[in-house]
Amino acid sequence: MDLTGRTALVTGGTRGIGLAIARTLLDHGARVVVTGRGEEHGAEALARLDAGDDVTFCAADATRRPDAERAVDTVVERYGHLDIVVNNVGGATDFATVADITDDAWHRTLALNLDTALYTTRHALARLVPQRSGRIITISSMEGRDPDPGLCAYAAAKHALIGLTRVLAKEVGPHGITANCVCPGAVETDWVTEQGPKAARVLGTDYAGLIRHFVGRTATGRLTRPEEVAAAVLLLASPAGSGITGSCLSVDGGTTV
Repeated sequence: MDLTGRTALVTGGTRGIGLAIARTLLDHGARVVVTGRGEEHGAEALARLDAGDDVTFCAADATRRPDAERAVDTVVERYGHLDIVVNNVGGATDFATVADITDDAWHRTLALNLDTALYTTRHALARLVPQRSGRIITISSMEGRDPDPGLCAYAAAKHALIGLTRVLAKEVGPHGITANCVCPGAVETDWVTEQGPKAARVLGTDYAGLIRHFVGRTATGRLTRPEEVAAAVLLLASPAGSGITGSCLSVDGGTTV
């Protein structure tokens, strides 16, 4: 799964799953641009990745179309071409049932998960289609396959990403481009520790109870690790994954079996 000579964009790549993906792609020879909203997080990520000129940080808010497009352009300006797009930006800061979700919370969550992938992918296709090659990998979630109550906006967005990816795979396959989703199980990232207590309250429990709930849903008896998600992305990004498109690869410890 050698990626020497390939370039990649990893949105939301400064911490958590995104940082693990960036590290794995770098370890296998790719040159990578990671995005994030804050310069401080960007500097920390570059220090942790320690890959010299092979990694670049681009400050961008992927919910804003100009920022998302600038991130794509940064890869080409820095490394000459674009081969791999990993739509990793996502998450939620609002959790509610369908009966209680507000319009603002609904639209914020869709923007963070769905709009970001659209803006980035659409602009990347202007580069990938003419060169007749490329890999588009979108991070969905187990909640996009078997959702929990109280996470309606997040689950809806993650389901939508799977649908978007399946349509995209049929549209771009003739151009030598693959499009796939990876659906992680619960991973105890910074985002989960920050936002998990809010989700727990909607589910009628506390943070520890939330983690027990997620572990209890698995066949492995543990949470998913960031590097396990990154390994799935590596497969889909590599020559070994050239025959896989329109797929939704679960990395959830058997949660959605």
